[in-house]
Amino acid sequence: MKLLKPRIQPLQKDELTTEQLGLLNQFAPRASDTNVFRTLIRYPKSFERKLPFDIYIQREITLPPRDKELLILRTGWLCQAEYEWAAHAISGRRAGLTDQEILRITIGAKAEGWGSFDATLLQAVDELHKDAFISDSTWVALSKQYTEQQIMDLILTVGQYHMISMILNSFGVQLQEGAIGFPK
Repeated sequence: MKLLKPRIQPLQKDELTTEQLGLLNQFAPRASDTNVFRTLIRYPKSFERKLPFDIYIQREITLPPRDKELLILRTGWLCQAEYEWAAHAISGRRAGLTDQEILRITIGAKAEGWGSFDATLLQAVDELHKDAFISDSTWVALSKQYTEQQIMDLILTVGQYHMISMILNSFGVQLQEGAIGFPK
């Protein structure tokens, strides 16, 4: 964790207003159990404005779940957002990533064992992180398997999780109790 304690404290469950609980429940039934959402909901207006995009990324995106989790985990790793890593290592496993693959994400596209398209996805994340741009060669490789909309969704996902990583790191959102952070 970049910070050992929060700069912005998450609200306790008993501090949440009816309005705040309603907004959290629109996103996920157990959102009020998580430090990140109990921090973001401190300011309901900004949370409410961001909510439709979050819902799109979580529920409506055109990417296969495993691919989406690969993108999120690589983004979290590159941004050193341990909270994000811990949460998405769990959802990555649910989406079909193995423990070996999750560990390999820390190395990136050049790690032995990736299929060519998985390596391309990781390369796209690295390019977006470094240059805010996908190279022509990576775009062409993505286009062989993804539609134009899926490539757009890939960029939207990486951008969304860069923003979330900035929030988590800068606000000092702490790991959930019992969560496992970065691999040692």
